[in-house]
Amino acid sequence: MQQIDIHKLLQEFVYNPKEPMIFSSGFFLFLFLGFIAVYSIVYKHNKLKNIYLTLFSIFFYYKSSGLYFILLLVTAVVDYNLAKQIARSENQKKRTLFLVISLFVNIGMLIYFKYTNFFLGIVYDLANRPFDPLNIFLPVGISFFTFQSLSYTIDIYRRNIEPVKDISEFAFFVTFFPQMVAGPIVRASVFLPQVRQRPFVSKADFGKAIFLICIGLFKKAVISDYISLNFVDRIFDNPGLYTGLENLFGVYGYALQIYCDFSGYTDMAIGIALLLGYKLPANFDSPYQSASITEFWRRWHISLSSWLRDYLYISLGGNRKGKIRTYINLMITMLLGGLWHGAALRFVIWGALHGIGLAIEKFISSIVSVPKNKFTHVLGVFITFHFVCFTWVYFRADNMTVVNAMLTQITTSFHPEIAGDFIRAYPYILILMVLGYILHFIPSRVELSAQQVVINSPFVLKVAYLVVIVLIVIQIKSSEIQPFIYFQF
Repeated sequence: MQQIDIHKLLQEFVYNPKEPMIFSSGFFLFLFLGFIAVYSIVYKHNKLKNIYLTLFSIFFYYKSSGLYFILLLVTAVVDYNLAKQIARSENQKKRTLFLVISLFVNIGMLIYFKYTNFFLGIVYDLANRPFDPLNIFLPVGISFFTFQSLSYTIDIYRRNIEPVKDISEFAFFVTFFPQMVAGPIVRASVFLPQVRQRPFVSKADFGKAIFLICIGLFKKAVISDYISLNFVDRIFDNPGLYTGLENLFGVYGYALQIYCDFSGYTDMAIGIALLLGYKLPANFDSPYQSASITEFWRRWHISLSSWLRDYLYISLGGNRKGKIRTYINLMITMLLGGLWHGAALRFVIWGALHGIGLAIEKFISSIVSVPKNKFTHVLGVFITFHFVCFTWVYFRADNMTVVNAMLTQITTSFHPEIAGDFIRAYPYILILMVLGYILHFIPSRVELSAQQVVINSPFVLKVAYLVVIVLIVIQIKSSEIQPFIYFQF
C-alpha cells in the first residue's frame, strides 16, 4: 500500500501562484468534501456558521492570491464601518464624505492594482520615453469583490437598505467563496437576508445544484479548456500562420470558449451555493441567442450589466436628459465597462464598439419600427452574433498587432478550398464546437426538462452523474490547471 506523503499533502494547503484554487481541481473537491462535512454540523448555529464559512472563504482566496487575502479583510472592515456612519448621520455632507471615502478605498485599490502600469505607460508614451512596467501583482477577482462591497455602501447612502449590525454578516457577504473571485456580483439587498436565516436545501435545490455543477464542469473543463489549448490559443498566438478560414473558426472558438469558461464558473458557483443553502442570481441567459446588442447585454454577465446600469449609467443621468446625453452616457458606461475588464487599449476599443453598437440600435429604433417576425429575429441573431465575435477579437488578442493580423487574414486570405483539410486536421475540436453551440442554442425548456430529470433522480443516481462528469474531466483535462478567464478581472 502506497504511503501518503504528508509533506506533499501539507504543501497543497500553501498558496502556489502556478496552481490557484479553482472549482475544477482535484484538491478543491477533496477540500470541499471535508468542508461540507463540518458545515453539516455548524450550519444550524448562525453565528458559528457565518464565522466558519467566512474563514473557509478567506482560505479559498488565500489559495488564489496568497497574502492578498488581506485586501478582503480591509474591504470588509472599511465598508462595514463607513456604511454605519452613513446610516447614522443626518448631515448630507457627512454622508457624502463617508461615501466618497468608500469609493476612494475601493476604486483606489482597483486603480493601483489594475491600472497603474496602464496610466504610467500613457504618460511615458506622451513624453516619448521608454517605460518598464512595475511588477504589480493583480489579486484574483478584485473587480468583483470591490464592486460587490461598493454596492452595499451606495445602497445605504441611497437609503435602499439598512446596514447590518454584525460585522460577521457583512464579512460573510463580501467573502462568500462560490462567487467571490468571478461573480456573479451579488447585491447586499439580495444576499444579506439569506445570511441571517438558517440555510435550507430542498430536494429541488439539491438536484438543481448537482445539475449546475455537472453542466459547469463540462463547459469549463471539457469544452472551454480543450478547444482553448488545442486550437484557439494557437490561432491567436500567431494568426499569420493560418488561413482566414482557420482564423475565423478561431474567433468562433473563442466566442464559445469564453462563454463556456465564464458561464461554467457561474453554474458551479450557483450550484455550490445551493448545496450550502444560498441562492445566487443567474448571470447568463443564452447570450448568443440575442437578436440585438441591447438584448445581448441583458443576457451576458447580467450582474455586471445591471451593476453598471444602476450605479453608473443611471447616476450619469441615464436617458432622462435628452437623446444626445443618453448616447454620451451609454458610451461612458461601455468605455468604463471595457476598462473594467482590463487595462489595455484593446479593452477600451472593445467597450467603445459595444457602446457605438448600443447607440446605433437606440437611434434606429427611435426612427424606424422593425417588424417582429421569424426572419427578422434570425437575421438579428446572425448579425448580433457576428458583431459580438468581431469585438471578441479585440478582447482576446494580446495586442493590436494580433488584431490587425487576424482581421487581415480573414478578409484577404480566406482560402475556403482548405475546408476539407481543416476538418480532417481538427475533428475533435469541431465536434466539441458543434456540440457546444447546439447546447447553447437549444430552447430553455429542453434545459429545464433535463434539470428536472436530475432533480427527480434518486440520490445514488445524482452522485453517479457527478462521478461520470468528473471521470470525463480527468480523461480530457491537461496536466496544468487552466484558470478561469475572468480570474484576471
